[in-house]
This record gives sequence, C-alpha cells and structure tokens, in this order.
Amino acid sequence: MSPSDISLLFRTARKIRRGDLRLFLEELSKRVMRGRALSCLISGDAELRRLNKQFRGKNSTTDVLSFPSRPSNGFAGDLAISADRAKAQAAEHRHSIDDELRILMLHGALHLAGLDHESDSGEMARAEARWRKRLGLPGGLIERARS
Repeated sequence: MSPSDISLLFRTARKIRRGDLRLFLEELSKRVMRGRALSCLISGDAELRRLNKQFRGKNSTTDVLSFPSRPSNGFAGDLAISADRAKAQAAEHRHSIDDELRILMLHGALHLAGLDHESDSGEMARAEARWRKRLGLPGGLIERARS
C-alpha cells in the first residue's frame, strides 16, 4: 500500500486539518485494516442523509456510513462522514472536531473490517475501546450509546 492508495475527499466548507486526517486515515489503513486501503468522504448532513436513504433505506441523517469492498481486491471500502454531525458531537462530548472525525473514521473502519456492534456480542465494542486507547482517542460511539 502506498499513500496514493488512500483517498480523502472533502465536500464541506468546515475548517478541518486535512493533512492530519489524511495521516490518520493512512494509519488506520496500515494498522486497523492490515494494509488494505480505504477511502473517506467528509461531507455534510444533507449528503449523508441522501446516502443513508439510498443505501440503507433510512431517511435520516447519520454521522458515519461504511461501504465494504470485496475482500480479495486489497481495498477495504469507503467511509462517508458528516462534518455537521461531527461538529455537534464534538461540542456535546467536549473535544475537538478533529478528534470526533477520527473517532468516526475508526468506527467506520471497524465496520469495514467486518465488525458489527448491532449484531455481535460486544466484539466491536471491545475492539473500538482497544484501538481508541492505542490511537489516543476519547470515548467512542459504542461506549457513548451504552452510557
């Protein structure tokens, strides 16, 4: 995997440190995805709502969506993240929007790795907690939902 295998696309006017997030996405690709590349779109609520409706049949906005790829091609899949949701959640949990975007990237990457907190017996929650500690991130999505 080379840095050119990582794709990070921004469709938002929000001020976000793009270089830092690209490096984080590369780290996720190397460590969490074990060398499989992934791409990430950071957009707004309207686009995430449209994608959620189109691909999941849910007419509501969401913070992160994961679109897995075929395991055999070396590409893990795509993430889509709402910068609007990230900003609101960062304020609610009293950390930076950059940290919230990283939390959402990690959560989405774990879904791309085949984990699913809605149907497993806590495996994804444990994996998310381990990776958050390793990556120096504040509380994650699954942990928040439980409290």
